[in-house]
Amino acid sequence: MKRRISYVLTTLAMGAAVPAFAQSSVTLYGLIDEGLEYNTNAGGHQQYSMVSGVHGGSRFGLRGTEDLGGGLKAIFRLENGSDVNSGKLGQGGLMFGRQAYVGLTTPYGTVTMGRQYDSVVDYVGPVTVGDQWGGTIGSHPGDLDNFDNTQRVNNTVKYTSATYDGVTFGGMYSFGGIAGNTGRNQVWSLGAGYTNGPLLLGIAYLNARNPNVSFFGTSSSSTLTAATNNITSPVYSGYASASTYEVAGAGGNYTFGASTFGATYSYTRFSGLGNAATSGPNVLHYTGSAFFNNVEVSYKYQLTPALVLGAEYDYTHGSSVQGRDAAQYHQGTVGADYFLSKRTDIYVIGVYQKALGFDSTGKSAVAAINQVTAASTNHQAVVRLGFRHTF
Repeated sequence: MKRRISYVLTTLAMGAAVPAFAQSSVTLYGLIDEGLEYNTNAGGHQQYSMVSGVHGGSRFGLRGTEDLGGGLKAIFRLENGSDVNSGKLGQGGLMFGRQAYVGLTTPYGTVTMGRQYDSVVDYVGPVTVGDQWGGTIGSHPGDLDNFDNTQRVNNTVKYTSATYDGVTFGGMYSFGGIAGNTGRNQVWSLGAGYTNGPLLLGIAYLNARNPNVSFFGTSSSSTLTAATNNITSPVYSGYASASTYEVAGAGGNYTFGASTFGATYSYTRFSGLGNAATSGPNVLHYTGSAFFNNVEVSYKYQLTPALVLGAEYDYTHGSSVQGRDAAQYHQGTVGADYFLSKRTDIYVIGVYQKALGFDSTGKSAVAAINQVTAASTNHQAVVRLGFRHTF
């Protein structure tokens, strides 16, 4: 009996000397979005196609947490984008092109490092039509202010605060990685959000140096140089030689019963044009700065618990191009989203855009609905019928 008691006591003592294993979890998740799309003017021709990832980019990801005790947790996320139609990787073929980061969360906020979203996406993006029911085609022309998260940022350190009486705030810094020139290719942003019952507000600022390489070129697995133009939209592709790209944006939603009213504003500026050596091509020999003002107003109605209806008007006004009339873009979007379950929905989105003036290429502005082939004239319409499933 004494030996048995001694053995039990010894075993308990050894167990007490070994620290308890922290609780951890890993979650597999994803989204598949597929649909039929009709473009009335894709480079001068009608186009019928199947397109993936419009009402939420198709993706596959892993996220995990480990409780380290004392309110401290280790976290990570690896998320790739893909094209359902071809099986190809999205974001220029990057393995984890949507997000890839690791970090620590504390009672005072979270610090993460890796490939991440900027503050404009985090704090203003959620109140836009593109993030809610309009998808990529319902976003601003060429997603010129990145409200729809077309671009991600590499090599970032990011802080996101805890929530204090409905207020959150944060910032991000991306290291340029150029020896002897810490300012070249750097990207940084700041933002804040506020939630109080039916009211949702967001404000943010983004600053990217040598943006053609550091910001618009991040969806690429190759080494980028200033010799290549990484901006595809004619709305602002002519400004690839800018030394600095800035976005200041704000927006809000207010829900009243079944109705939600929304509005956003952004000021986008390409400054230091003509920096062909370290930024990008300058075919039209631009100097100085170019800018855009964008205003979006929207209305969403929850007709039934399963059916959402929406309408939006967006107006973009650019600066003049070499003395010519400034480009203007008028865009209207309507949509309906019906949820078959919490994870599966079908939707329809229709977008019409008309352009005026002269765009960044120095030519008469053409309609350029986001993420589709630009028109050959100043007007374009796109209609999409889609199916989405999350897991």
